Amino acid sequence: MNITPLVWIITIAVTIAFFVYEFFAHIRKPHEPTIGESARWSAFYISLALLFGVGVGVVSGWTYGGEYFAGYLTEKALSIDNLFVFLIVMTGFAVPKIYQQKVLMIGIVIALILRGIFIAVGAALIENFSWIFYVFGALLLVLAYRQAFSGHDSNPADGRFMRFVRRKLPVTDEYHEDKFTVLKDGKRFVTPMLLVIIAIGFVDLVFAVDSIPAIYGLTEEAYIVFTANAFALMGLRQLYFLIGGLLERLVYLSQGLAVILAFIGVKLVLHAMHVNELPFINDGEPMLWAPEIPIWFSLLFIAATIAVATIASLMRTRGDRRRASLPTDER
Repeated sequence: MNITPLVWIITIAVTIAFFVYEFFAHIRKPHEPTIGESARWSAFYISLALLFGVGVGVVSGWTYGGEYFAGYLTEKALSIDNLFVFLIVMTGFAVPKIYQQKVLMIGIVIALILRGIFIAVGAALIENFSWIFYVFGALLLVLAYRQAFSGHDSNPADGRFMRFVRRKLPVTDEYHEDKFTVLKDGKRFVTPMLLVIIAIGFVDLVFAVDSIPAIYGLTEEAYIVFTANAFALMGLRQLYFLIGGLLERLVYLSQGLAVILAFIGVKLVLHAMHVNELPFINDGEPMLWAPEIPIWFSLLFIAATIAVATIASLMRTRGDRRRASLPTDER
């Protein structure tokens, strides 16, 4: 895939332009988006992402198109999991609904910047060290295990990191509109709004650790990695307000993501074996017998896993609600 510097510049400029438009069109005036507004913009950004994928397939071939769609699906699923944690953070800090858009917007921009840094580092590592696939694969297997069994029980708003921040910064007890700092009795205080942003940024850093190795397990093209991440993050703010109530019903989302991360981890290890150069493994020779999982299979597997996790979650929560509505002696 031949991506010129000009294409990179245009892509990054258009991405920045979208976020600048989002800020001036929707964020500057605090308000809680309606379901209709959220649905229209979510549909617009998802359609744009799908259209871009078709463009990649037509221009560069459907191998790259398939890699983009597999990466986009994976990153979108991970981003929805990210939204779940955002919901916990904003609930923990009791962020007023009219200011939640601003928190989400800043959090998404931080996520894109962090992922951009990780993408550049990942691309450099892959280009110079083939053994990094072993590291990425092992990391994803560990993250898959944690994803499957940790859940979202802890509250990032009350974690060790945020308690440390509170000890170091003078914090007001109440919000002052959407301001980050306020002057009281001649002394500068930070508001809970700034603490929310710090917590969201910390969450973004943690999520970038599993997000970037995961997509590099599906494609080695940094351009596809970046665009799949950018499109997965675009419209995430609107999706938060659209499916806010649904998030709590996706009880098997973590397990579904764990399966996807484990699958990509195995795929990375198999690829590492196929291009092996480590002298203490197979005398430094590639293990050509190791199968390479084709991208079409990866795409189908990821889509099927997301579908099964979603359907199973909705069936489980529907059954729980039905049982809860029954008299005690009939449960």
